[in-house]
Amino acid sequence: MFVARWSIEARFGHKSEVLDQMHRWLREIGSQVGWTEDNTRLLTGSIGAKESTIQSEIVVASLAELETAWAKLATLETHAAWSKQLEPHVVSGTQKWEIFRLLG
Repeated sequence: MFVARWSIEARFGHKSEVLDQMHRWLREIGSQVGWTEDNTRLLTGSIGAKESTIQSEIVVASLAELETAWAKLATLETHAAWSKQLEPHVVSGTQKWEIFRLLG
């Protein structure tokens, strides 16, 4: 099992909009690749982390499952449109993926 963590930084004053967009993405787009509230959680910085940091953690059974989801996301026009709607609200170049192995 793995946790795929996607991080992004909200622009100053835009955090609530980014969070709203992330929730919408999970309902409307992520669900198309099997990412639902059952295997995904959203986090935001609180203590010892930047308050502007927003992370999405997705639990996947394998790296192959993650690759399949990424490949499907790349074909979804709704995902591309969502990304363009999100862009004005985030700091460019801050998005990144980190993959962690779940132990026991």
